[in-house]
Amino acid sequence: MLTHQPGQEVFRSILPQDLDWQPFPAFPPAARLAVVVGNPSEPAPYVVRVKLPSGERLMPHRHTEDRVYLVVSGVFYIGLGDTFDEERLRAYPPGAVIVLPGGTSHFHWAKSGQYVTQVTAIGPISLEYVDPADDPRAA
Repeated sequence: MLTHQPGQEVFRSILPQDLDWQPFPAFPPAARLAVVVGNPSEPAPYVVRVKLPSGERLMPHRHTEDRVYLVVSGVFYIGLGDTFDEERLRAYPPGAVIVLPGGTSHFHWAKSGQYVTQVTAIGPISLEYVDPADDPRAA
């Protein structure tokens, strides 16, 4: 599927069933990412969706870019800090918007079931784990 590019002067709709869910090297193997708008590897606006299956965790990490998350489905659990701590998790229902400044250490858990979030940012996309041993790319 070709994604819509910022600045394209054409009406475009993107339906959920048309998303191309792919593994993302920085995610656990069961997680998926779909590019909705733009090219996340370029220094330009992008929109992606992230699907994390029930029980999966993204250990503490940070992004260089500021991000705006929209919870599309499920409950999105996110906590702030350099160490995974269940007590620091906050639950956000569908429709919630979370603004995460670049450089903020955080972690996710699909604690109560699968969730899908939509991330809007200006690329290039980044993900650096606090503990390099948590990075699936290092395996």
